[in-house]
Amino acid sequence: MLTFRRALVAAVFFIAVLFLTTRSSSPAASAAAVEYPKVQPGAEAERQESQTTASSGQKAADDQAVQNGGHQGGPPKQKPMKDMSRMTLYEKLAYQFPYDVETKFPAYIWQTWKWTPAHGEFTFREQEATWTEQHPGFIHEVITDQVAVHLLRLLYGSVPEVLEAYEALPLPVLKADFFRYLILLARGGIYSDIDTYAIRSALEWVPESVPRDQIGLVIGIEADPDRPDWKDWYSRRIQFCQWTIQSKPGHPVLREVVSRITEQVLKRKRAGSLKDVVDKDVIEFTGPALWTDIIFGYFNDERYFDMENSVGLIDWKNFTGMETARRVGDVIVLPITSFSPGVQQMGAKDYDDPMAFVKHDFEGTWKPESERHIGEQ
Repeated sequence: MLTFRRALVAAVFFIAVLFLTTRSSSPAASAAAVEYPKVQPGAEAERQESQTTASSGQKAADDQAVQNGGHQGGPPKQKPMKDMSRMTLYEKLAYQFPYDVETKFPAYIWQTWKWTPAHGEFTFREQEATWTEQHPGFIHEVITDQVAVHLLRLLYGSVPEVLEAYEALPLPVLKADFFRYLILLARGGIYSDIDTYAIRSALEWVPESVPRDQIGLVIGIEADPDRPDWKDWYSRRIQFCQWTIQSKPGHPVLREVVSRITEQVLKRKRAGSLKDVVDKDVIEFTGPALWTDIIFGYFNDERYFDMENSVGLIDWKNFTGMETARRVGDVIVLPITSFSPGVQQMGAKDYDDPMAFVKHDFEGTWKPESERHIGEQ
């Protein structure tokens, strides 16, 4: 029998259940039922800090769960960066700037000068414009000396020894050489000295018969002195030019040249002999002699070429007198006419030849060292 006391207890129980049910309702209902206090000055920052701390705690829990084999709070986290402290410089560069020959050549044109084309004292408008005209759609950058420093710090921040070497170089012409290798290793594209004219588009540099996804570096012959006294005039019997280079990022030749220069610079710096490097040493230290040696070294490197089945070492004899492009592995070697037309020696043909791609005015070669900067040779 329902007595008054039992009825009262049942009513209280019902009201309590109803109250608890409404308190645990949907977020929308709660928001409508509860008035939050207005945010006081400084309170919002505290609330965000509290949320950040909570998020950090959750992230730490998630990371720990992933380490234990679970996936708490979402998908698996990204693997941590590889420890580079035990790597050689060459390995660091390979890790930081991986090479993939199947990618496209980046549509970059890199040049350097004291001023950009927007500056009134920029005196290479005619030459600079030809690169833009021949390469519509390319990103064309004229990098000043000051911008070059900041750009390299951005690209090579994880390889500080490279930055140390660049900043330690005592001559602007040395930095000019080093910069072109560094920018091409990191970003790829085309580097060309500011006093060059683009005669034809780089899209024509690789022969149509060669798949572009099998080529990662395009170079040209600078000198082919077929004369007994060639050593009086040039450093190498065949010398590859480095005033114009096209590459994909991370190419092993660029990796090797950056490693070699960095190690030599730091070695001389520690020995206190960097100040002894003078103009006549540039060709061997950072210039076309070093560049040529490293390219030939690459052509004969068993890591990249099947030397066991090769008919012999690849040397200057394979390139002297050539008049058309030649492929060696993932490298296209262009004849002397391509980047040195009109020099009227060593078999170079004129500017209107189908193989003439770039004209070089050599305007920086005669200036005293005090007037040079990273854009000149």
